[in-house]
Amino acid sequence: MSSFLQDVRNQRIARGLYLLACALALISVQTVRGQEVPLISGGAGFVTSTNGGNTTYLPVVSPVLGAPIGSHVFVESRATILQAFFPKSGKGYDHDAFLGLDYLQADITANRHLTVVAGQFLTPFATYNERLTPIWISNFESAPLIYSLGTMQTAHSVGGMLRGSAASNAHFNLDYAAYFSAASTNEQFNAQRSSGGRASVYLPAAHLEIGASYNRLLQDKHENFSGVHLWWEPADSSFRLRSEFATGEHARGYWVEAGYRLHRFGGDHNLLAGFEPLFRMQQTFRSSPDPNDGLPAHDTQQPDFGLDYHLPHEVRINTSYSRQFSSAGNRNIWQTGIIYRFLFPTWRSK
Repeated sequence: MSSFLQDVRNQRIARGLYLLACALALISVQTVRGQEVPLISGGAGFVTSTNGGNTTYLPVVSPVLGAPIGSHVFVESRATILQAFFPKSGKGYDHDAFLGLDYLQADITANRHLTVVAGQFLTPFATYNERLTPIWISNFESAPLIYSLGTMQTAHSVGGMLRGSAASNAHFNLDYAAYFSAASTNEQFNAQRSSGGRASVYLPAAHLEIGASYNRLLQDKHENFSGVHLWWEPADSSFRLRSEFATGEHARGYWVEAGYRLHRFGGDHNLLAGFEPLFRMQQTFRSSPDPNDGLPAHDTQQPDFGLDYHLPHEVRINTSYSRQFSSAGNRNIWQTGIIYRFLFPTWRSK
């Protein structure tokens, strides 16, 4: 890597640290006035990925800041800091660094049915982007193949969002999210001009959630994206089923993931209690070429077999094996990761 490119990367990292520091300082000052204590949580881990025989090593830290300001405003942010070590074309390894904000937003509670969100937020399309991207939550180290469909590639938006519970009772809860994003080319707050939203209904008796999403890209080529999702976690069971289907102008696909915690066999203190076998099936179907949508260039199917182990003190070991089938060639993907989740207040409350 040339010294020029290295200087550019260092400047970007420095600017990112500066923006994050400014945001933390502003939040801290405002929080002191409200006599509330911000919380820092998140995860740190070491991930390895062997794809087609080439192994990449990724130490990563993903801190999350949550700070209430009074009784109606909550400021939250998540960053990703990682160092990637990957094979060079010849011999040996090269490395690259990355620091970026995943989101930085203010949540303003208007009433029990409406929360107004402003800033940089995760695009509310389907469920994976908002719920499963944190490294301490996702069961597999790699995102689904269709992850970029509907999330506008950057996975976050810059603008405003309205969300909340439209209606609820003992039998159902109807949840919604609607947003608009402006186009932004800022290095830390880049986004595409788009709009859309998601609606879902949760049935408490069945522990079942069904939802639908729609997003429209409003810059360059105007494109539509739509999707549906289904989550099921039966009561008094360790079984979990999660799934999504999404379609765009040039491709469509789905993923279905099932997992089962073994702590029901012998209790929580049994050696088997920490194991969680997992299976995820995913496919993508290409209708026309598009080198920018983030999906495979050819029809692809990929079964993923995972085995996670939950250790005490918020430590987890993730392992998985995947076999990718495509007309461009078949390959094996092996991934491992050890993840630690942390949570602590920024200072002692009065």
